Amino acid sequence: MNTIGRPAEDEASSYFFRYIDLIEGSDILTLLSTQLDEALALFATVSEERSLYRYAPDKWSIRQVVGHISDTERIFTFRALWFARNLSGKLLSFDQDVAVAHAHAEDIPYYELLTEMRRVREATLSLFQHLPADAWTRSGISNDHPLTPRAIAYMCAGHMEHHMRLHRALYSS
Repeated sequence: MNTIGRPAEDEASSYFFRYIDLIEGSDILTLLSTQLDEALALFATVSEERSLYRYAPDKWSIRQVVGHISDTERIFTFRALWFARNLSGKLLSFDQDVAVAHAHAEDIPYYELLTEMRRVREATLSLFQHLPADAWTRSGISNDHPLTPRAIAYMCAGHMEHHMRLHRALYSS
């Protein structure tokens, strides 16, 4: 199933539509795949030394951003798996700043972070490519809001798009 449709407004909190709305079309599986190549090409232009660059003292380095993209996608897809498998219980939100601070991405070679990004996205694709049709709109609760695997697939793509745009605007020179 390639075209699963776009998420409806009641499939995620309005906060997440800032990511979902960055994505055009409804063939999210193809987009998740092609976007990976685009993201890796963009971030691969950064040298090991440059990967430590911050555009302001209190902002994340490029390494931290790349690590954050992977960690966030892992968390998003955990939620998708949880809801797709019809598991019960509410899932909590996470504090991205706490997660980044404890990931120590600046201690990891940059090329390894890029390899990890590729592997995380490949795992995301594997999960979404094998979801049964009825799982895409199976709703659960995350951070006290309804959320579906379909919305999460768009959130994964939109979150990466958001950070690619920021990289082009703030980190490229």
